[in-house]
Amino acid sequence: MAVPSTSMMEGSAMEIEGAQGATTFPHGLLQAADVETIVSQYTGHALVRRIVFVAKKAAEKKDEQLELDALKVCFEEAKKSENTTLYKEATSLIGGRLGQEYDPDAAWMEQVDRRTAQKQDKLESELNGYKANLIKESIRMGHTFLGEFFYDKGDLQSALKCYIRTRDYCTTSNHVVTMCLNVIKVSLELENYLHVLNYVQKGEQSPSVAGDPKVADKLKCAAGLANLANKKYKIAARSFLQVSAELDDNYSDVIAPQDVATYGAICALASFDRSELKEKVIDSVSFRKLLELVPEVREAVYDFYASRYTNCLKLLDALRAYLAFDLHLHSHIGELCRCIREKAIVQYTIPFTSVVLRNMAAAFNTQVDALEREIADLIAKGHISARVDSHNKILYSRGTDHRSATFAKVEKAGRDYLRDSENILLRARLLEHNLVQTPQKKLEPMGD
Repeated sequence: MAVPSTSMMEGSAMEIEGAQGATTFPHGLLQAADVETIVSQYTGHALVRRIVFVAKKAAEKKDEQLELDALKVCFEEAKKSENTTLYKEATSLIGGRLGQEYDPDAAWMEQVDRRTAQKQDKLESELNGYKANLIKESIRMGHTFLGEFFYDKGDLQSALKCYIRTRDYCTTSNHVVTMCLNVIKVSLELENYLHVLNYVQKGEQSPSVAGDPKVADKLKCAAGLANLANKKYKIAARSFLQVSAELDDNYSDVIAPQDVATYGAICALASFDRSELKEKVIDSVSFRKLLELVPEVREAVYDFYASRYTNCLKLLDALRAYLAFDLHLHSHIGELCRCIREKAIVQYTIPFTSVVLRNMAAAFNTQVDALEREIADLIAKGHISARVDSHNKILYSRGTDHRSATFAKVEKAGRDYLRDSENILLRARLLEHNLVQTPQKKLEPMGD
């Protein structure tokens, strides 16, 4: 879900060098106009899934206007398709709150079910004919058409079975890639992420992927989503960061470019060290183009790297409220923000031998006692080597004894040198006395 640009966020407008303009997003719940943003960025099942998710989240947040606006879009999309299950769900969620126009139409559902049943019979009959003729390409296309039929109808399990069956009839690398992308698309909706990663790996091994960057981008996006769902944030970040800026709307039925930038940047902030963050995010020309689509996320990354933690955490707090409505990130944003905050606290303390907690609390926009508890937890976890003077509210770093560390390194280097010298002398003495073991030649059998 991309970040909408609607209003300037209070107190956080840090300009980023080279930015076209600082656009920000509203605090709190989504506004009705954001439904239009979702409609403009996604197509197919991705649009429907996100709209339904936003409607359900809005219902939890007691925002009826947003809920109904989302359900209107869901109802209209269901009417365009042959997915009567989605239509029933949309009308059930609306519950008569939008008038007779959005009430269930039993006649329409019966007509669609009859039409889809006839279409299914026709596709299955054609497939049986292809199997009788033993033409591999026709059989592959028959399974693909049947899979697309079930996918459009919303029967994901049947669609997955049909797509997987095409594997035995693929004759070119392009056929293999098409099969992998179809299986990945359905598996993402079924939340079968192990399946997704297996078919991403299979697709990446195909020779045709190297010459088609659009397919490579799709596979990287799928791998990123699967690893994100599995809470492997560092691996997910690396996958998203490898997506090129040419993705555009080529994968809009699964993910938008704004999502790639948001997911990749936030996962990188939570899992990368400073050098990797600079190398793979800030200095990456390709990913920087994607970041331009989400200025607020870009500002958060630059603020974190520049140690402007107050601004960074304010941006993340506002993003957290918005991304609670994101289909893929909503269950991870809390943990990711916690990891980013912990990293910020650790990095803040590194340059100093002592830190006044009152000053540090002001920098992190929190209370001294709350900050003290956070620092105590980080010390217990081993992330910070320091001790806290709770009475005077001062953090003292546990200094490293550089003298002892240097002596230890010199002593180790001496031992290594002595060992290597003895080994060299021993080898030279063995060679001198010809004490060398050589492989025995294999005796050939004597002829008759």
